[in-house]
Amino acid sequence: MKFKKILRIILNVFFWLFVAGIATLAGLILIYGNDLPDYKKLATYAPPVATRLYASDGSLLIEYAEERRVFIDYADMPPQLVNAFIAAEDQNFWTHPGIDIQGIIRAVANNGMRMLGYNTTLSGASTITQQVAKNFFLTSERTISRKIKEAILALRLERSFSKQHILTLYMNQIFLGARAYGVGSAALMYFNKPVSELSLAECAFLASLPKAPNDRARAVERRNYVLRRMVEEGFVSQEDADAAAAEELNINSGFTAQMEDDFQYFAEDVRRQLLDSIGRETLYNQGLYIKTTIVPELQRAASAALNKELDAYNAGRSDKLQGAIIAMNPHTGRIVAMAGGRSFRESSFNRATQAYRQIGSTIKPFVYLSALERGFSPQTMILDAPIVGWRENNQLWKPENYDKKFLGDVPLRLSLETSRNVPTVRLVEKIGTRDAIEVAQRFGVYAPDMKDMNLSMALGSGETTLEKLVVGYSAFVNGGHLIRPKLVDYIEDRYGRVIGGEKTEIIEWSDDLMPPELVAESEPLSDPQSLYQMVSILQGAVERGTGKQARVPGHTIAGKTGTTNDVKDVWFVGFSKNLIAGVYLGYDTPKSLGRGAGSHMAARVFADFMTVALANEKNQPFAVPDGMTFMRVNRRSGASATADPNGTIIQEAFKPGQKPNPAPKKTSSDTGAVVGGVF
Repeated sequence: MKFKKILRIILNVFFWLFVAGIATLAGLILIYGNDLPDYKKLATYAPPVATRLYASDGSLLIEYAEERRVFIDYADMPPQLVNAFIAAEDQNFWTHPGIDIQGIIRAVANNGMRMLGYNTTLSGASTITQQVAKNFFLTSERTISRKIKEAILALRLERSFSKQHILTLYMNQIFLGARAYGVGSAALMYFNKPVSELSLAECAFLASLPKAPNDRARAVERRNYVLRRMVEEGFVSQEDADAAAAEELNINSGFTAQMEDDFQYFAEDVRRQLLDSIGRETLYNQGLYIKTTIVPELQRAASAALNKELDAYNAGRSDKLQGAIIAMNPHTGRIVAMAGGRSFRESSFNRATQAYRQIGSTIKPFVYLSALERGFSPQTMILDAPIVGWRENNQLWKPENYDKKFLGDVPLRLSLETSRNVPTVRLVEKIGTRDAIEVAQRFGVYAPDMKDMNLSMALGSGETTLEKLVVGYSAFVNGGHLIRPKLVDYIEDRYGRVIGGEKTEIIEWSDDLMPPELVAESEPLSDPQSLYQMVSILQGAVERGTGKQARVPGHTIAGKTGTTNDVKDVWFVGFSKNLIAGVYLGYDTPKSLGRGAGSHMAARVFADFMTVALANEKNQPFAVPDGMTFMRVNRRSGASATADPNGTIIQEAFKPGQKPNPAPKKTSSDTGAVVGGVF
């Protein structure tokens, strides 16, 4: 009887302890469980994932991310990687309901013995499920209330989701050092390989990281501890663990996809545009696939051509000359190469798109196009003679040619091919300053709201960017369409859906993955015959004028040089039928480039680049519009070759109603020789 009484007392004590425990648990749930976060959203877990920027050939350029993460589905995780994390973090994961009572008792015992002086390891009792609850919803503060909330959330997660889903959440969210979140990113960061290729030793190393993600000094020791735990849990044999423990741990020092310096200016322009159009959250955290327009071999050729010229000039100089080059398809606006300076690491300022500089004689084609639109022919004569008493802004001004000489009457073509200033001034006087500048505005070179319409603006004192200048020249060869430069072909979200923003110009590609054809967004900027005459003149500027340094053997090239006062900025913009490129050279704080410098330097950069770009292309002459008549004329007089056969004879393109000039009066000094102007 006495034994039964004692047993009854013990059972009553345990019963009331159980009731008290249940009541306490219910009270805690009532107190802490009502205002917990909505854990059910984890059913459709879509973690922040890095956005990747790809070149046109599919090669990776760079990734953008606030947290480096590569999402890995549970089905794609190697079993030994999963087992490594189970052994290291939560040996009872597959059986506990979210909290591990056995683990709590073990942790209390171990920690108590350590406090009494026994050589045991401090241990915690947080399950993987509890870590998921903390990482997604709670802070890391060490308080009783946080641990209670964590436990309640863990119990609810286990009731709502499968163990596999909870592991997927954990192994994609856990911080593993080196800015890597999740096992997918960590595998790339530490070993430069996907999780499917990880060795046992590497799996064990990753599983050791949650306790001390940035402690590299004890990497081998911690990895070997995980291997011992895997043996204890029966996940691997002792033999396999010993072999893995003997394996050298070749850890990258914070591996990341390193983009070549050549591509940095382009990638930064893409980043700025997308930040503006789709926002930071989408760009950095939504795992976008961004297919850009850049062509790697052309980008490398552009950077090499630019730096070759800059290095030659800068040798022995402390103040370094800078420059830029940009190349695009003139029909679609797709930018295939862009370099905004000598090195992005030295300066991130993009001189192709951000630097506003005076453009010198590269403005002249727009001025001369204004004349062609008004019925002037390429052989219309313009007087190249001294101008005395010219006033602008109440100041006397005497325009001069670069060679300080005057040639008398010269054809419009010859004046532009050799970039003579004085005939250009007289041409502007004939057509009107406002009308001359308006063409540059119409073609996107000058701002449409520009108010200062003086003569110097018509001669190139206005400021613009290399990109805008290249866009303007593109209209000469693309049928007169004002295109907008395109850096991105298309963007896919993490689910493969094509998305876009206002400034990314997302358009559908054809099934053969060829670039889309340009869809005209407006009426042509000029008539096709005037445009062709301008292209023909610019072709002459390369073949026999100031742009000779830009010639590309075996290819039809057109273009124009440009130099500002005191040779502070030098330019060349040129094109073949399907590719246009512009080059700018100058100091960031404008100053003279000195004796011997000039736009021939920019033309050389262009030629070096285009020689590579067109190496495997067939020559394609510029398309001729209907209604043009071609006649052989004397380059110096504009008369027909029959009437004036001496000197240089060229093929001229005339509109209906236009014809060669009358035969000139012969003089003994007329040799047909011409000296170039400003270039």
